[in-house]
Amino acid sequence: MNVTRTAGRLVAHELRLLGGIVRWAAGRPHGVGAGRAFGYARGQGAMMFGFGFVCVLESACMAVLLRDHPAVHRVVLVLDVYTLLLVVGLHAASVTRPHVLEDAALRVRRAAHVDVRVPLAAVASVRRELVTTHERHAGWLDLAVGAQTTVTLELNEPVRHFTFLGRARDVRRIRFHADEPDALVRGLRERLALTRERTAPSPSPVRPGRPG
Repeated sequence: MNVTRTAGRLVAHELRLLGGIVRWAAGRPHGVGAGRAFGYARGQGAMMFGFGFVCVLESACMAVLLRDHPAVHRVVLVLDVYTLLLVVGLHAASVTRPHVLEDAALRVRRAAHVDVRVPLAAVASVRRELVTTHERHAGWLDLAVGAQTTVTLELNEPVRHFTFLGRARDVRRIRFHADEPDALVRGLRERLALTRERTAPSPSPVRPGRPG
């Protein structure tokens, strides 16, 4: 059952990647709605182009090496093309699944495999912070792009995150990358201020005839 569930998750993930190519071509981001989108894929463009180039170069080399074995070459060619599609799909998913600042939550995402909705009530603080080395810590979630994160969220209560294979983790600090971190931090702080103002308790009424 675990093997079947894992295989199902892998297939679903690859379908989301391939669907990201269609969304990218159509200019239709996923899950933004009335929220405000913040991209994070700009920093990985050169790296993804490099991966794609390596895939094309490998396919060309294999075509030469297997020119006397057409049946094997066809199989390898299909695998090479599919690998290239997955590389393009990974970048497309990153472009079409941005972080989203909603009325009551911040949706932090990474391509098609991470999607964490953080309620604004759970955010203790947010800051612009460039981090280029990420050590593993219990309760921390690091979503680096190009080996760096630019925004740090501190939470006053844990938020549940599900890993790629479905394992549940409770996180209290989230570090992630945004192409425009200053704008995201400013927008989130403004939304937090409005949320706290709306939920602040009303002052107790003063009875007439008594000093306030």
